[in-house]
Amino acid sequence: MIYFDNSATTKVDDDVLKTYNQVSENFWGNPSSLHNFGEKANGLLQQSRKQIADLLGVSPTEIYFTSGGTEGDNWVIKGTAIQKKEFGKHIITTKIEHAAVKNSMKMLEKLGFEITYLPVDAEGRVSARDLSNAIRSDTILVSIMAVNNEVGTIEPLDEIAEVLKKYPKIHFHVDAVQGMAKGIHDLIFNDRVDFITFSGHKFHAPRGIGFIYGRNGRRIDPLMDGGGQERGQRSGTENLPAIAGMAKAIRIIKEHENQSINEEQAIRKRIYDHISNYEKVDVFSDLNNHFAPHVLCFAIEGVKGETIVHAFEQEGIYISTTSACSSKKDETSGTLAAMGIPNEISKSAVRVSLGDHNQLFEADEFNQVFDKLYDKFKHLS
Repeated sequence: MIYFDNSATTKVDDDVLKTYNQVSENFWGNPSSLHNFGEKANGLLQQSRKQIADLLGVSPTEIYFTSGGTEGDNWVIKGTAIQKKEFGKHIITTKIEHAAVKNSMKMLEKLGFEITYLPVDAEGRVSARDLSNAIRSDTILVSIMAVNNEVGTIEPLDEIAEVLKKYPKIHFHVDAVQGMAKGIHDLIFNDRVDFITFSGHKFHAPRGIGFIYGRNGRRIDPLMDGGGQERGQRSGTENLPAIAGMAKAIRIIKEHENQSINEEQAIRKRIYDHISNYEKVDVFSDLNNHFAPHVLCFAIEGVKGETIVHAFEQEGIYISTTSACSSKKDETSGTLAAMGIPNEISKSAVRVSLGDHNQLFEADEFNQVFDKLYDKFKHLS
């Protein structure tokens, strides 16, 4: 089996799973309990928080645990809207955001907020100039992803941050779910970024755990009310085994980040160089530094993306249509549409997404299968 669907989810690392099981077996006390067993659990909770903060170069008081990327995006966007509604109801985002962001914006529009959706160029990148022109006196939030989950575009967060330095009261949120250990740490943790969303299952941690970075001094209202966990910001008993596992996963992936990036780039290039020679193949992810090292999106004209995915599956290779979250809804790619790709071509788009466990020989096997399938697809297209 060749697994090329890492942007959808990754396999839990063996050492992470070991940590998860050990914590489940030995630290099942509630971190909020006053007795010694609860104190030990709370000690591990804070130790995990500090480990993550140290690895990312931030303060432990800036790390808040969540259930994943969807909750994190919802929390920052809606929490900002509630917190700052007295100062304005205008929000800026892009046309290529993940559904967790787009649908949060749609909900806020129903509540009377006005959303500006920035366009993107042919590479899927937003323009800092367009952002500057869109800012109004009542703008309270700018939410722009770090790495597009469909084609791998890296957004110019540094240029956007420069614009927003002139507007210190506007919250700047970055969805970095696809950006952990991809060589863009300094771009994401720009000193003008206020909130960052991460999801553990994208980097070998268990599902159902994530965190947001929230800059000290920046406030959003909580969405989860209850017992007052996470310093009153996100109530609910903490998922300690998953949190400890996520801390271990970040440590592991950060230790060999540069090596993993080089290997992912090599695999992506091997596939890109091969499939781009075909007449009816359109590749939407370039090899330049505007794209993350682990995502390659392409289409075979005249063949539905779903057909391509299942054909590769029969050969033991697992890829996806452009977004796992919408693949079963038969939706075309909103990102490709925003990039100006015709609907008939975007219906054929699929995504290869790599991880640090993939190896170069898998690219050669992929290319061999691609050749065989392309000959079969000629009759369909």
